[in-house]
Amino acid sequence: MPEPTRIPAERRRRRPTRGGTVLTEDLIVTTALELIEAPPGNALTVRRLGTALGCDPSTVYRYFADTDALLLAVADRLIGDSLDGFVPDPDWRTALRDFAVRVHSSVLRHPRLAAVRAARMTAGPAERRAVDTGIGLLLQAGFPPAEAVGHYRTFIDTVLAHATLDADIRNLSEQQRDQQARVWREVHASLPADDYPHLHAVRDHLPDLAASAFPDALDMLLAQLEARAPRRQPAAADCPG
Repeated sequence: MPEPTRIPAERRRRRPTRGGTVLTEDLIVTTALELIEAPPGNALTVRRLGTALGCDPSTVYRYFADTDALLLAVADRLIGDSLDGFVPDPDWRTALRDFAVRVHSSVLRHPRLAAVRAARMTAGPAERRAVDTGIGLLLQAGFPPAEAVGHYRTFIDTVLAHATLDADIRNLSEQQRDQQARVWREVHASLPADDYPHLHAVRDHLPDLAASAFPDALDMLLAQLEARAPRRQPAAADCPG
């Protein structure tokens, strides 16, 4: 798949901006990310980007075809950041867990880009590395190619879905988060047994539902992958000697 985000080198600006800065793709992506995350909300427009960079806004189009291409480049940067320093553990399960936690944590650090990262393909170098790494770990587990691809889709979609949900919750105000916790603690947990027997039976545990389900979902998914993996590693009790 060709990269939709790159402009031929001959069209790119080589002269310094009026502020004395020589533009690069990395600088534009960095500045765009700063604008996206600037309070109180997403402030990314080509006009604001030009102002922040000290250049005519149209100059940005010498590097990126449009703002959508720039947004995908920002998303690809964050994918790369999430894998920075990642060295897969020899045990594929441990490595896949680390991979998942890194992606989830990265999305929470940049919640305004959660939906983009969950729904879009960047076609960039970081995404290629991430997909190659994830599928490689499943091939290492012994899954044949078709199954490795299918399991990777389930794995990464589960991780990104939980990350996006958790990011949305993190974007709520403190008052809204407190209100949600009170619903479990003060509303559902206090319902009468005659009308809601099952909720009443577990009422002491309902506040736990306010926490993220990601850790438990990840454990369940990895357990299922381990159970299906052709190259299951023996448990310590099964080892001789």
